[in-house]
Amino acid sequence: MFQRFWKKLPGHVFYSGISSIVAVIAIGTLAVLTFSPKPPTDNPPPFTITVDPAAKTIKVDEKIEEAFRSKNTLSASVATAAGTVFDWIALSVNSSPWYVNLANPPIRYVTIFPGYRKEQVANAFATQLSWSAAEKTAFLSSTVEDPPTIPEGRFQPATYELAPETDSLQVRSAIADRFQKEIVARYTPELEETVPLETALRIASIIEREAGSVSEMRTISGIIWNRLFIGMKLQMDATLQYAKGTQKNGWWPKVVPKDKYLKSTYNTYQYEGLPPTPIASPSVNAVEAALNPEKTDCYYYFHHRRSFYCSTTYDEHVATLIKKFGSGK
Repeated sequence: MFQRFWKKLPGHVFYSGISSIVAVIAIGTLAVLTFSPKPPTDNPPPFTITVDPAAKTIKVDEKIEEAFRSKNTLSASVATAAGTVFDWIALSVNSSPWYVNLANPPIRYVTIFPGYRKEQVANAFATQLSWSAAEKTAFLSSTVEDPPTIPEGRFQPATYELAPETDSLQVRSAIADRFQKEIVARYTPELEETVPLETALRIASIIEREAGSVSEMRTISGIIWNRLFIGMKLQMDATLQYAKGTQKNGWWPKVVPKDKYLKSTYNTYQYEGLPPTPIASPSVNAVEAALNPEKTDCYYYFHHRRSFYCSTTYDEHVATLIKKFGSGK
């Protein structure tokens, strides 16, 4: 009976109904899929820190451990990773003119997800606010220094509510204000002396692109610090993606073995230490993880089928790769 019903149903009615259902589901789930943290408080607590780069040590603090355990949810960097179904639904609906007009005609909502690089940020605002190419360029590289041009890594992730006529300078001001309240206001002079903010952002941006959950963020942070402590090259694929990303080929292209030989200062397979700048804008969680890494013996890691594996030695790392993939090096 059910099959006969669908056979008799006119095609245009069927597809229209399906489209409506998809639209309703997308709108209903948008609040869950869209990264939109609560507005920053006026007096946020200072960031904690358990890493001591000078002494090359990581302290274990049970209160911090418990705080991160309570936040162990799927990271926005994976839930909204380019190419996933969730990202497609959230971004497609959130950038759809009919959705925006239906939600609130005088307002444009622009979501900057954790892990976006500056070009993605510019694209998001330009699309929603109908900027010209010149306006988009001015947003990233204007000679006007009031407000100053925002460096990579400081486009604070959030959902911004803006009037349709908002220009690039006004957007820069809104982003800078949010970054000031959520990050800078929590960064004490003592913290700056121990781990400069720019260093924390570089580490946090890598963590944001590499981790799949809050708990993984701290583990990867611990691995990054372990490598920095001994002068080992970071060898992070996310930095290769940043080096080879383009508008045409995608801002986060797949990494292949030959990319390890790219001639770029962002190639952490070839150059020791951190990349010259952050490679993306990290979430507050990633910044906290950069400052409060997990104390771990691991120096190597990889993901496989949504699971995370880390190893203390390279031989152990290769053995695990062979076990999971049949080969590895």
